[in-house]
Amino acid sequence: MGEQMERDVCKLVHRFAQRLDVHARRVADEVGMTAAQVVALRELSEPITARELAHRMACEASNATFVLDRLEGQGLVERRPHPTDRRAKQIVLTPDGQRCRADVLERLDADSPLTPLAPAQQESLRDLLQALLGEPPQRKENPVSG
Repeated sequence: MGEQMERDVCKLVHRFAQRLDVHARRVADEVGMTAAQVVALRELSEPITARELAHRMACEASNATFVLDRLEGQGLVERRPHPTDRRAKQIVLTPDGQRCRADVLERLDADSPLTPLAPAQQESLRDLLQALLGEPPQRKENPVSG
């Protein structure tokens, strides 16, 4: 790949990541949370460990723990014993957390930076990014969901 192509791609990916961040911050302001809390709720699609959440949020485990402490204080998540690893805890949404997550996802879907793309284009973009990151294809969730 030519140097110019790499620079162009890097610049575009960075600008798009900034748009996603601004969008998450706007939603956070709407619901009275931090952007990190919104991202955590987006990623809590199933019970996971704090370490897995940190990986999904692309942050340090200590940052994820701080976010989880705040969500737990708001009654949105609970830490429960892991079913197969007695050293770990699973993060589980409470009923209030499930309702809050649904609201957050709905707000993230509204005016998402991905909405200018047709659904097939969104899937193609996701598939290309997964290929670049060496991740297996995933087709479980709506591509607009965050």
